[in-house]
Amino acid sequence: MTERTDFSRFGKTFQDKLTYLILTERVFADQIGEVLDFNFLEFKYLQSIIRSIYDYKEKYDVYPSLKIMATLIKNDIGDDVVKEQAREYLLSVLNDHSIIEDCDYVKETSLDFCKKQKLKEAMMQSVKLLNSSSFDEISTVINDALKLGTDVNFGYDYKQDFEERFKIKQRNPITTGWKQIDGICKEGLGNGELGVVIAPTGAGKSMVLVHLGAQAVKAGLNVIHYTLELCHTTIGQRYDRTTESLNFGVGGTTVNPYGGYRYG
Repeated sequence: MTERTDFSRFGKTFQDKLTYLILTERVFADQIGEVLDFNFLEFKYLQSIIRSIYDYKEKYDVYPSLKIMATLIKNDIGDDVVKEQAREYLLSVLNDHSIIEDCDYVKETSLDFCKKQKLKEAMMQSVKLLNSSSFDEISTVINDALKLGTDVNFGYDYKQDFEERFKIKQRNPITTGWKQIDGICKEGLGNGELGVVIAPTGAGKSMVLVHLGAQAVKAGLNVIHYTLELCHTTIGQRYDRTTESLNFGVGGTTVNPYGGYRYG
């Protein structure tokens, strides 16, 4: 039986979720955009939506918001039937909270499928090049295909991620274990915050770092501790003394031979 070369094998719900992810997650849209063929989608209205998303990105160097997407559907998408299906889709995802479920599976599966299709194309091209090109040229074709669709998350982009600055965020601070310091830091260190400990040599900076890590362990979080000066067993012993009242029967400890020390 001939293998299907589109997303039909995964069903409509899968394709709906994939389209939603491309519309709402810039990093994923960048990543899969390198390997995605619009024809992989089974439905014309989803093809039209995704094509509009990437056309807009190419023209304005930013992805359309949901509000702008509604305008694009109204003015720029295909015939009346496709336009109505696209409009109904957009309304449905705005009101369907289950659309965000299983996102990791959809991302991983769709990327794997698209990357394999690109690799197949490169292999077919390489067969044609066998008699006319050098090994290095053929190798370049294959290697270029393998590089497509890799992780393109290089952190926060000030221009493209501007909407992130206006979303309500919760700090969820973790106590430092010292009331005076918590008072200065507004109850401790929050999500995405960086705490810097400055003191003279021998004043106890390394012990402070262990203490802060232990507080996070006590809060039920995973901790990765990197050190460039002390043996990992020494750091582990310090955690043992600091957290000796804790029970690590579940999860245990993992030692990184390069100096990282992780609980969890």
